[in-house]
Amino acid sequence: MPDINLDQIDWDKGEGLVPAIIQNSSNGQVLMLGYMNRQALEKTLSSGKVTFFSRSKNRLWTKGETSGNWLDFISGEIDCDADTILIKASPHGPACHTGTKTCFNDNTHTTIGFLDTLAALIAERHKTMPEGSYTTSLFTEGKARIAQKVGEEGVELALARMKGDRSEMVNEAADLLFHMMVLLEDAGLSLTDAVAVLEARHKKVTAVADENRNGGDASMRAT
Repeated sequence: MPDINLDQIDWDKGEGLVPAIIQNSSNGQVLMLGYMNRQALEKTLSSGKVTFFSRSKNRLWTKGETSGNWLDFISGEIDCDADTILIKASPHGPACHTGTKTCFNDNTHTTIGFLDTLAALIAERHKTMPEGSYTTSLFTEGKARIAQKVGEEGVELALARMKGDRSEMVNEAADLLFHMMVLLEDAGLSLTDAVAVLEARHKKVTAVADENRNGGDASMRAT
């Protein structure tokens, strides 16, 4: 994750304050916008709790200090102009004082963004091969073992579906997805590559459907 260098931030542009966009680290949902001065960011980094400078209270304010709805700091990045911060955080309870999950809307977001975190972890395991790691053991045993695990998990998921066991289906689907990601990493590929294929297929199907709705290709209609 990118580190925040406080000296690279343009504190002068906003008279000592910079906007801080808070994003849910697990699903990418934007939770809220606050303002930080240097001291607020320093406290955020040292305490692990997202802290702002309250313009109304004219003091540092740690989110959740009265409500208990903390924002655990996960990572941060500075934008291209060095005058805005993107903070990724893990929320404990609603982010908005009104009781909603975010200050912008309360639409449910998926946790699909976690797959990027998991993919990065798998790649790191592949690179460093730490002892005692299950992922390391898979890479050590090689592609045949990894492929075997994907096959086993796929069969177990299918059997769980036939039994109608929802809890088992979810667990087996998680196992299958994890081992599939390990297989792709071992082959120098990623879920992004697979998603790109799905996107291309979707665009093709959509284009054909649009053409059919419009009565076929325009050049053909003109003849």
